[in-house]
Amino acid sequence: MKAMILAAGLGTRLRPWTLSHPKALVPVGGVPMLKRVIERLRDEGVDEIVINAHHFASQIIDYLHDNDFGVKTVVSDESDNLLDTGGGLLKALPLLDSADDMPFLVHNVDILSDAPLRKLYETNIKSGRGATLLVSPRESSRRLIFSEDMLLRGWRDNASGKLRPDGFVPQAGMSDYAFSGIYVARPSLIHDMCALGLEGKFGVMDYFLHPDRIAEIEGMSLPSLKIIDIGKPATLSQANILFS
Repeated sequence: MKAMILAAGLGTRLRPWTLSHPKALVPVGGVPMLKRVIERLRDEGVDEIVINAHHFASQIIDYLHDNDFGVKTVVSDESDNLLDTGGGLLKALPLLDSADDMPFLVHNVDILSDAPLRKLYETNIKSGRGATLLVSPRESSRRLIFSEDMLLRGWRDNASGKLRPDGFVPQAGMSDYAFSGIYVARPSLIHDMCALGLEGKFGVMDYFLHPDRIAEIEGMSLPSLKIIDIGKPATLSQANILFS
């Protein structure tokens, strides 16, 4: 089972640490967050992990070289150009592609949760859809909107009222959820990005909400999901207390 850890971000909210280190190596309870995510994926059955790197990429490469996590790790090097969450997937396609379109997990490096990752993966295996997004009804200013059969239809910013894609109007029976930063995708979804002309730096939501995408994207809601975004100082402090 393959996975990709998105670890290329600048981590500007975690300065001054990230002025001289990559966000992925910020310690949580004395353990780099990258190590925590790798071991979590490994324990859920992942045996090959692609990790994208940009900000102080050499430190991530050295860290992976010096540590054995019991899984194969490969770096998708974005040192020359930070590509965001969508462009990073596209660059990593040669490392994620497969003849049988087998899915892979995608996990933000700054997310810690009790998510049942194996169940999420198996949900996508069963449905065969382009992607399965882990969502929950927790508080969030930005919400993904799904049809009654949990297919992604749109996005709303609660603060501004903005809706995406252009012209989208929520219908009766639709439900909105917060995205976790964890999902399962298939290589065919990345090929669809290419077919739509997406390239360079772009966010994966630009694809998920593209009106012409072919891949079906479903949501898996987990009402009891416990999740910490450790990419912010306040929540990083909470995580340090929890894991100490």
